[in-house]
Amino acid sequence: MTYSVAEIAAALGARAEGDTSLTITGAAEPAHATPDTIALAMDPKYADGLAKGAARVAVLWEGAEWRDLGLKAAIFVGRPRLAMSALTAMMDLGPGVNNGIHPMAVVDPSAEIGENTAIGPFVVIGKGVQIGPNAVIAAHVSIGNEAQIGADALLHAGARIGARVQIGDRFIAQPGAVIGADGFSFVTEQKSGVEEIRETLGTRDEVRAQSWLRIHSLGGIEIGDDVEVGANACIDRGTIRATTIGRGTKLDNLVHIGHNVQVGEDCLLCGQVGIAGSARIGNRVVLGGQCGVNDNIFVGDDVIAGGATKIFTNAPAGRVLLGYPAVKMETHVEMQKALRRLPRLADKVAALQKAVSKDSGND
Repeated sequence: MTYSVAEIAAALGARAEGDTSLTITGAAEPAHATPDTIALAMDPKYADGLAKGAARVAVLWEGAEWRDLGLKAAIFVGRPRLAMSALTAMMDLGPGVNNGIHPMAVVDPSAEIGENTAIGPFVVIGKGVQIGPNAVIAAHVSIGNEAQIGADALLHAGARIGARVQIGDRFIAQPGAVIGADGFSFVTEQKSGVEEIRETLGTRDEVRAQSWLRIHSLGGIEIGDDVEVGANACIDRGTIRATTIGRGTKLDNLVHIGHNVQVGEDCLLCGQVGIAGSARIGNRVVLGGQCGVNDNIFVGDDVIAGGATKIFTNAPAGRVLLGYPAVKMETHVEMQKALRRLPRLADKVAALQKAVSKDSGND
């Protein structure tokens, strides 16, 4: 694929100067750019890198003197990461699956496949499945019976879509994502040690042998439009009602959504986030990497939790959280400052104790 400077500028909604007919084949960091790639130098700190590379064209910050940088053309952007979104969307070649159904795919005759769909080898599509138009389904994907997937879906290699899952338009599943596994839900015939501890906060009358009985997952999963699920992420189906993921929400790699969880719209759940069963997450919530959310609690709209935060109780809307257990970010910062002062405080207390002991001995 080749792209002219004019085409790239139009895709970015940006201003271009110089020879906009020049063509490139890809993007590169400034120091590694060749004459056929566009250098991404959207901040003045990357200017030195342009001299080390061989770019003729670059994406630059507003106000840059592109001629002084030895370029033949330049595109100017005010918000670099927003420009990256449009540029990478333009140049992403996708998984390279050819249109049509590969002869080594297995598609049940009752499945309804939309127009202009590309289905790769070793794909298995079950009974009663409905897939909208323009879907791209890479190798080794499996889609369970009666699942429904909307238009413009992109399922990367090895993604697993369980039976009766309902998914909206423009869905993306990265390699290895599993959507529709059974929830992790078990019970003992008598009250378990876990139940006792939750009631008593640590006291147990006796320790006895226990065996776990499965509670099967009869519910489904409902996913809105424009949702993306990262590599090896898992979304468990509900026990009775469906687990739900709202429109526009993005899940990073290795995220786990437990049974019956409700996640709102436009949330961002970063790598290794775990949300326990029946928790409710509001709209536009951001959970940093390795955040954990307890079962059966509510996290309000617009909450932001820093990495490794553990949320054990309801979080009000708009709260910024950090720590284990989660507290307001400003409180956590003060707690950490106090923690760092503890060694000096301990030394002072020890000195005072020594002084008091000495004075008592003199008496």
